[in-house]
Amino acid sequence: MSTVFILTLVAFFGLALLGMPVAFAMFVASIGYLLATGRDMGLFGEQILNGLYDSFVLLAVPLFILAANIMNASGVSDRLFMFCQALVGRFRGGLAQVDILVSIIFSGMSGSAIADAAGPGKLVTQMMIKQGRIPPGFAASVAASSATIGPIIPPSIPMVIYAVVSDTSVGYLFLGGIIPGLIMGLAQMALVGFVARTRNFPRGEGIPLRELPRTTYRAFPALLMPVILLYCIYGGATTPTEAAAIAAAYALILAVFFYREFSWKQAFEVVVESSRATSVVALLIAGALILNYIVASERLPEQVARLLDGLDVSPLVFLLLVNLLFLLLGCLFDATTLLLVIVPLFLPAARALGIDLVHFGVVIVVNIMIGLITPPYGVLLFVMSGLTGIPLRDIIREIWAFIAILIAALLLMILVPDVVLWLPKYFGYKG
Repeated sequence: MSTVFILTLVAFFGLALLGMPVAFAMFVASIGYLLATGRDMGLFGEQILNGLYDSFVLLAVPLFILAANIMNASGVSDRLFMFCQALVGRFRGGLAQVDILVSIIFSGMSGSAIADAAGPGKLVTQMMIKQGRIPPGFAASVAASSATIGPIIPPSIPMVIYAVVSDTSVGYLFLGGIIPGLIMGLAQMALVGFVARTRNFPRGEGIPLRELPRTTYRAFPALLMPVILLYCIYGGATTPTEAAAIAAAYALILAVFFYREFSWKQAFEVVVESSRATSVVALLIAGALILNYIVASERLPEQVARLLDGLDVSPLVFLLLVNLLFLLLGCLFDATTLLLVIVPLFLPAARALGIDLVHFGVVIVVNIMIGLITPPYGVLLFVMSGLTGIPLRDIIREIWAFIAILIAALLLMILVPDVVLWLPKYFGYKG
């Protein structure tokens, strides 16, 4: 590892921690490296353009973002809420349970934790605050924590990005996320039930069971979204990218022709917001492409692999150490940066140790999702505070129990790989 490269890393992390957007920090550090080493500056544009235009899978990212934003704008969240309230709303701490169940279902449509928090999470949190039955900090913590399920149960934008950097099947990664996502949701529901009894939260009002057929009928078209996506991908009808296009088209058809709650003004806002979110992701990917070129030219992944080989580290110890590192880094950096910049460093070592890359990818994405609710960075904590007006300190005070239960679920996935790999193997994955 050269001195110039060390200075490049110091510049990147230093600029990011000082508040410069991560993508721009990568650009500045990378340009500094190319200048210091006397390389052709044309490499900067070449690596970015080749990386962005050669990856068909990356097209799934803006399409899933668009589908999620259409769903949020067209009243789908309201109908899913009514359906879930009819199922679990009558239990103690019912609205919190509803929030988690909505997140599990909505995760099969959005692939984005922030979309989940901004849509169903905001809606249910505001209802809990309005009724005054659940402390605001706890309500926002439930919404932030349950939103982490969004990128685990397919579709998943982070898993698409991981598939690009690891050359792993998106379809098998999606399958690998289903059981872990359900475990995360059930663990959170169990925690909410325990807290509700311990702190004597009142029972929710719920919806009479006789209303269940009507609420199911209203939510049924939205509930079909995950089924359509899974059939398209695993039935061999489409690629994941084509399935993302179908998801966006289906969301638009529901919004315009079935629910009829989608105006031209909303359409414009959805396109603008989707373009903005896509631009952020694209800039991060562009910065990571040139930074990863520099990392490869320094042969850092091979050095990491040789170091671990020399230490005679077992696959389990490697997984535990890498996950500990990602839990720490998740407190400081966003998910996309970790996936694009840090994950590639460990992929050669994971391959050398015989670790299944689908298992590795799902575990890492779950780990990174925990980082979204971990102080001090915790993007979802800031999102929920900004959307609801609840002080950040109140949310942080309540979030630790959810972090603990999610880390326990993560440890289960690490120690028992079949939690992740059973479904992919059932559908033909050979490993």
